[in-house]
Amino acid sequence: MNIHEALDWRYAVREFSPEKLDGQTVETLVDAARKSASSYGLQPYKILIVESKPVRKDLLPYSYGQQKVLDCSHLIVFAAQTDIGDHTVDRYVTQFEKIRSVPAAEISGYVTHMKEALASKSQAEKQAWAHQQAYIALGTLLTAAASMRIDSCPMTGFDHNAYDDVLGLAELGLESSAIVALGYRSARDRSSGLPKVRFDYDDLVITM
Repeated sequence: MNIHEALDWRYAVREFSPEKLDGQTVETLVDAARKSASSYGLQPYKILIVESKPVRKDLLPYSYGQQKVLDCSHLIVFAAQTDIGDHTVDRYVTQFEKIRSVPAAEISGYVTHMKEALASKSQAEKQAWAHQQAYIALGTLLTAAASMRIDSCPMTGFDHNAYDDVLGLAELGLESSAIVALGYRSARDRSSGLPKVRFDYDDLVITM
């Protein structure tokens, strides 16, 4: 299956089957998101895997009637970090040294640039930036799922503050960005057979 076949196959699932994804499949999908592009490679977010039914029952009242939050196999929460600063860059530098076996002194100019770029942003701008990076990872997860014939439904329509409270995100220095229900589509989900509605290439793409 090529990439276009995979993307044509995927849709926002309305109803999931009771079938569970195995742990290795979920780990593979989340690991694909881990490898996603990110501004400066800083990855200012965390990815939560919510398998617990009791926790999802607690989240359901804050999900605007979206039963799939409870019925899907696994619920994934992308959560942006709320404290962005020099330490965000320092964490990356530590990983850079570990992975590439290159002393930080060799990228000191780049490190300074990253810290200055973040320092120039207001707190609101830093938060918006962190959420944007989480959305990039979300897109990678959806594409990976489609390529593996795993169904998904991304959602931003939920009570973010309530989700943060139920999941204890504030204590982790996080706030929710988006959620994704993962699993297998139900045979009763009539949306699966409908043609995908997207604008034509020439309507969407501008070549300059």
